[in-house]
Amino acid sequence: MAATPRSKAGSASGTSGAPAKGATAAKPSVASRIAARAGGGAVRFFLVAVGLLWLTPTAGLLLSSLRDPAEVDVSGWWKVFGDPGQLTFSSYDDLLSNEAITDSLWTTAAITVPSTVLVVLIGALAGYAFAWMDFRGRDGWFMVVVGLLVVPVQVALIPVAKLFGEIGIFETTTGVVLFHTAFGLPFAIFLLRNFFAEIPRELLEAARLDGAGELRLFFRVVLPLGAPAIASLGIFQFLWVWNDMLVALIFADSGNPPITVALQQQVRQFGNNIDILGPGAFISMVVPLAVFFAFQRQFVSGVMAGAVK
Repeated sequence: MAATPRSKAGSASGTSGAPAKGATAAKPSVASRIAARAGGGAVRFFLVAVGLLWLTPTAGLLLSSLRDPAEVDVSGWWKVFGDPGQLTFSSYDDLLSNEAITDSLWTTAAITVPSTVLVVLIGALAGYAFAWMDFRGRDGWFMVVVGLLVVPVQVALIPVAKLFGEIGIFETTTGVVLFHTAFGLPFAIFLLRNFFAEIPRELLEAARLDGAGELRLFFRVVLPLGAPAIASLGIFQFLWVWNDMLVALIFADSGNPPITVALQQQVRQFGNNIDILGPGAFISMVVPLAVFFAFQRQFVSGVMAGAVK
């Protein structure tokens, strides 16, 4: 009896679909085997080892700041593990009683906080305008902002110093804040404009239909949705201003400088003044580190925004 077309097709498909007897499966390539092992314990161990190695200088600075200066001069910080009795807070007591260092910390905060707030606020307003408001020359002005990203700070030091001297704000906190704000705005506008442009148009149109004006729309809708990007920008700006020494060295008051300049002056005046330099350097480092960890979740969300659709 002749086979029907259905049975022929079935037998053909069954024959082609079944693996041939004695056939061996293809061996995975070296690259695939490495990728398969990438999520294993070896990679985790390697990452932990790199993290510990990265934190070693920080741990060394902390332990050095807690040791007696005489001990620091004759042995390394790792000696504290064999003799924990070396640890003392006397250096921090000396630091907090040093008016030059404490005043410099307040000066640094007085510069960093306004510079960060102004950059975030003005950058958010300008980013929203470039993203969702129609005005003449919008694209051209945005290209100018993008072009300002490549202007180095060193180019503006002499002209801005001359300008600040003429208007009377050279070597003042106001002058340093204005300088940091001006050079922080191009990146802020570029970052927030691109983030705000991802907000669905329908959401903004619905708010406008409900009677929301531009300012109310910005503060009630756009700012809450842009919190991850704003947090990322705030962290970047805070770290940059807090750790800055070039601008502070030129524009800040030499009698009451920020912490970076104050520590540099301690090195120049007293040499190896470890009882001041160790605790001062650690406090100068731990403040921005605490700010980063406080906004870590928002920072990661802002960096990863748009990576997954």
